[in-house]
Amino acid sequence: MEEQWFSVCKEIFEDNFIDGIISNSSNKDIVQKIKIRPILLKDKLLYQITKYSGKQVFHSNCTIEQLLEQLEGWFFGEAVVFKQAELHSKTQDITVRISKKGKVTIKRKQKKENTLEFSMNLSHNRKKQYILEEGMEIPFLVDLGVMTKEGKIVRTKYDKFKQINRFLELVEDILPNLPKGKELTILDFGCGKSYLTFAMYYYLHQLKGYPIQIIGLDLKKDVIKNCNQLSQKYGYDKLVFLEGDIATYQGEEQVDMVVTLHACDTATDYALYKAIKWNASVILSVPCCQHELNQNMYNQQLSSLFRYGIIKERSAALFTDAMRANLLESCGYKTQILEFIDMEHTPKNILIRGVKKKDGHKNMERWEEYKNMTEYLGYSITLGKLLEEEGF
Repeated sequence: MEEQWFSVCKEIFEDNFIDGIISNSSNKDIVQKIKIRPILLKDKLLYQITKYSGKQVFHSNCTIEQLLEQLEGWFFGEAVVFKQAELHSKTQDITVRISKKGKVTIKRKQKKENTLEFSMNLSHNRKKQYILEEGMEIPFLVDLGVMTKEGKIVRTKYDKFKQINRFLELVEDILPNLPKGKELTILDFGCGKSYLTFAMYYYLHQLKGYPIQIIGLDLKKDVIKNCNQLSQKYGYDKLVFLEGDIATYQGEEQVDMVVTLHACDTATDYALYKAIKWNASVILSVPCCQHELNQNMYNQQLSSLFRYGIIKERSAALFTDAMRANLLESCGYKTQILEFIDMEHTPKNILIRGVKKKDGHKNMERWEEYKNMTEYLGYSITLGKLLEEEGF
């Protein structure tokens, strides 16, 4: 019967496989269920395996040979034994059940061929797979009004849902750069209603199992009160919110990751400065409202461009973020400027990502480039001034 089972599996995986779920685990302390779907990576057909273990979710990709090998362990191994599989291809659905006595029952249901459905399933045009999936209830998203209790995304909050998942993708990218073997301290400056703060805690601690503490800081007393109430409600013991100003915050001696999302004007500069002083391993910053340079920059050669308010405002925003990125480079960070979310959702779509280099040495060439920029624009931004005061 074991040979019959694997013959069925190989058949459906080679028959334009769409997706599958392995369930009815006899050892739910290790893993409750496993989802399988095909993906194309660099034009190579692979299978993405998603394992659900407690509150954690693990992803991996494998070839068909590796998948069949894993199936043998899932159904006939010693540690984890599953008793049910539901597999779907473009031509048929197959349900497999294994009884306590080892009897294998296979049910097939033929369906009309839908080549378009399958091609869309593998293409980049298919429905995007998010880190936080629609269809499963996530308590903080429900309370924050993004999701219904049935796991459906509120229509007017879909852009927020996409933003949250895009942010978590960026967090996922930097995980290898965070310190190992210790509790991580993450500080979120200007956290506001804390959609992304809760998402970060849920993803890193609940799903990934990282030992972390996250501190959210904001000036709005009522917002902080509400966020703390929600954190206590979910039992997020290591997620706290404090009322305070970024520029004067002195609460931590060492921080591993600093997040600053839409901190207005020079508040972003103070947040970046503190991250540099803490020698933070990772910095994620989405700046907002760069008024400082807009109000103070001047260049005779560009005066004909700057007479148009909207041109000057947008130029100042881009120049400011370029100067900030340059200053991070000068302080020993590998820095990128990335698109946070599509321009159609918000014009404030730039994210500055800084990852501390292993040597962490100052880069005087980048500092000189920054100084040249200040001469060209006739002004030094707050982050540059703060570093100069420290004797850079």
